[in-house]
Amino acid sequence: MERITSARRHVPGFIIGEMPVSVTLLTVHPRRLAAVRREVAPGGVGSAWGPAVGKVWDFIRSQPGLWTVGHNIFLYHHPTKRDAPILCDFGVEVTRTFERAGEVYAAETPGGEAAVAVHRGPYNRMNEARDAIGKWMVANRRESAGHSWEIYGDPTPDPANTETTVVYLLK
Repeated sequence: MERITSARRHVPGFIIGEMPVSVTLLTVHPRRLAAVRREVAPGGVGSAWGPAVGKVWDFIRSQPGLWTVGHNIFLYHHPTKRDAPILCDFGVEVTRTFERAGEVYAAETPGGEAAVAVHRGPYNRMNEARDAIGKWMVANRRESAGHSWEIYGDPTPDPANTETTVVYLLK
């Protein structure tokens, strides 16, 4: 159920950390989410996501057929001021829309042109993918449209093999 399509330009060679991070320009399509929204201070995502996603999974387990193979997806609505809190939709990809239940509501990622990088490795090094996308945007004179998201792959026994796709919607 892949919804990232239409590769237009693959740009390898941004060296961040130990390995090069490739950035690809793609057309992305919306993904349906069950999500809980939180306003998070800079640097606070690590402590905010667990309880929020826990509420989402509790809800999904009570809704037969709502989830089949979707991943955790964290959707960020970037503030206009650099150090302001960020609105985060901590979600799980689902098969259909649904009625709001407490804090859990139906959301979706935006569609459009995006800069995409795949991070392979532990979560504490995901800034390497974000930094590569930022450098790609500067080099290609592109701007963020104010939304980014992370699609978390299935965990692996070795964190070095875990994949997370980082997506920045472009103007």
